[in-house]
Amino acid sequence: MKLYIISNPEKCSGCRICELVCALKNEGVSSPKKARIRVVRVFPGFDVAVACRFCEEPPCVHMCPRSALSVGENGIIKVDKEKCDGCGICVEACEFGAITLHPDNKLPISCDLCGGEPECVKYCPECALEITSAETIAKRARMISFKRYLESFP
Repeated sequence: MKLYIISNPEKCSGCRICELVCALKNEGVSSPKKARIRVVRVFPGFDVAVACRFCEEPPCVHMCPRSALSVGENGIIKVDKEKCDGCGICVEACEFGAITLHPDNKLPISCDLCGGEPECVKYCPECALEITSAETIAKRARMISFKRYLESFP
């Protein structure tokens, strides 16, 4: 079962602690620019954290002109450092904005779920982040739809 991180914008305060702990875990520094998760302010008071969705057919991989990206275990995006020239086409191809270029070496970086125990989820003070599966999200959506259906009766 493929897992990924989702963000509940009703709980997200925009504190960006997820970015800091991600960069600390992966880079050894608390620099949001080096994080594999991003907090996006949709409008004031409405923030959402964005991480890789581990797409079935990832556009970032398909659009790479040098075939430097590939899909690894559990959908994790792998980068061949020898092939990548840091052009950024993969960044432009991601419709979620979940892949970025590392500010120092210009290689693509994206979420790898910290090996199955994401630090961002663990340290989110508002519990706005969750590691989940598509199946769980689908079940929740069905329950919400069913509740709305039941509420429609007088």
